[in-house]
Amino acid sequence: MLNWRRDPGYEQRKMQHDQRMKQLESEIEQLKSENARLAELDARIAALWPSSNSSSTPTPPPDNASPT
Repeated sequence: MLNWRRDPGYEQRKMQHDQRMKQLESEIEQLKSENARLAELDARIAALWPSSNSSSTPTPPPDNASPT
């Protein structure tokens, strides 16, 4: 026969783990929602200012020595 004893903290740790997992799932859903909202806003900005996308090369500043 094995010398088996019930772990007194197991149930409490399991409940804490389950609660934490539910909290993380909720946070993940909130982040997905926020990402979708930001992607929509980004698309709107890109539609208003097509040249403002981050893949374009920035224009160099004007040369200060050139006559105006």
